[in-house]
Amino acid sequence: MRGMPAEEIQGGTRPQMRRPTWKLIGPGIVVAATGVGAGDLVATLVAGSKFGYTLLWAAVIGCILKIALAEATGRWHLATGRTIFDGWRSLGAWTTGYFAVYVVVWGFVYGATAMSSSALPLQALFPDTMELKYWGILTGLLGLAFVWSNRYAVVEKIMMVFVGVMFLVVVYVAIRVSPDLGDALTGLAPTFPSGSVLYTLGLIGGVGGTITMAAYGYWINSKGWTDIGWVRMMRLDNRVAYLTTGIFVVAMLIIGAELLHSADLALAEGGKGLLDLDDVLADRFGTVTSKLFLVGFFAASFSSLVGVWHGVSLMFADFAAHVRALRAGGREPAGGVRERERSVPFRGYLLWLTFPPMVLLWLDRPFGLVITYGILGAFFMPFLAVTLIWLLNSSRTPGEWRNGWLSNGLLAAGAVLFAVLCVEQIRDLPW
Repeated sequence: MRGMPAEEIQGGTRPQMRRPTWKLIGPGIVVAATGVGAGDLVATLVAGSKFGYTLLWAAVIGCILKIALAEATGRWHLATGRTIFDGWRSLGAWTTGYFAVYVVVWGFVYGATAMSSSALPLQALFPDTMELKYWGILTGLLGLAFVWSNRYAVVEKIMMVFVGVMFLVVVYVAIRVSPDLGDALTGLAPTFPSGSVLYTLGLIGGVGGTITMAAYGYWINSKGWTDIGWVRMMRLDNRVAYLTTGIFVVAMLIIGAELLHSADLALAEGGKGLLDLDDVLADRFGTVTSKLFLVGFFAASFSSLVGVWHGVSLMFADFAAHVRALRAGGREPAGGVRERERSVPFRGYLLWLTFPPMVLLWLDRPFGLVITYGILGAFFMPFLAVTLIWLLNSSRTPGEWRNGWLSNGLLAAGAVLFAVLCVEQIRDLPW
């Protein structure tokens, strides 16, 4: 079994349970920050502007579901010593086909989405410097150069900085708008205002993560957590990360409710619609606050770019290694996460994320890219939830570490909710 020392396997001894410590928190922050990007800013602000605090409960449920999904992914890696793709392959060839098609299409759309989203705040911070598409190309090249030349430890450190910036800025702005705590508390009671179903599902799905949630196991392995003795540390890491991003999303909902809903304002259509909030902040609180918001906006967007450039490239490298092993008649590919950070498939997928999507930047429709990316993301989450239920309730997982009723219930709820969100988003397209 990979990931577990040979003497433990041969002697049948149980790995030593490590005591969780705040000093080691990191992979959860990376996966959560990767999933919180411009799409979450858009969905949360629009929900707050349309319904005020009414849908606050949906953000809380979203946070709980993402904790369950990430915990299940991490537990699979630690309990079995196998990657999530290795688990998918054991379920049949259809999973390999699904992943192969999805990761290529998704990467093409996401590359443009991430570059466009990171470019929006930069263009607003430095107006009249260059066009949006060229800012996007610059951010893509910066992400490529950073991930190409650094290993996970450095990626984690820079992501922690980005998370700190976006968290502090957004919470600061939420405090500045003087939220109505009474109204906010009433928003914890589940209600469905007319026309709110799609926004509700979007909020539940918008607390961080699509395919990047499956990368969590690769990041904990990169951290050196390779056996079940790290499970308590993984759980602390995961909960802290998603509680942090949950607070971030709630803060964004507060900003949308207080600044847009109370003033009956709406985000304009088109690529720069999200930047309307910058104008509102400047009018109400001055230039400093509005510029801080743009900095937080950039931190959220660029952290997603860096996280995907690293994490999904690791998944693709694992996929390529399995394909090569199958063709060679082997059962398991050789090499671990650290070797794959410098592999040809890892770097090839980095190039795929960066250069072909630049063509889409000439569409000059960043909102459209964000929406398309959201729909593609919704296709993956039911797949992840269902396969985790399958893997973690079967003999592929040691009995002690299989799912309990709570994990099964949350994963099943996530599968249903994300499937409904996927269908609703497809129906909502202007056919």
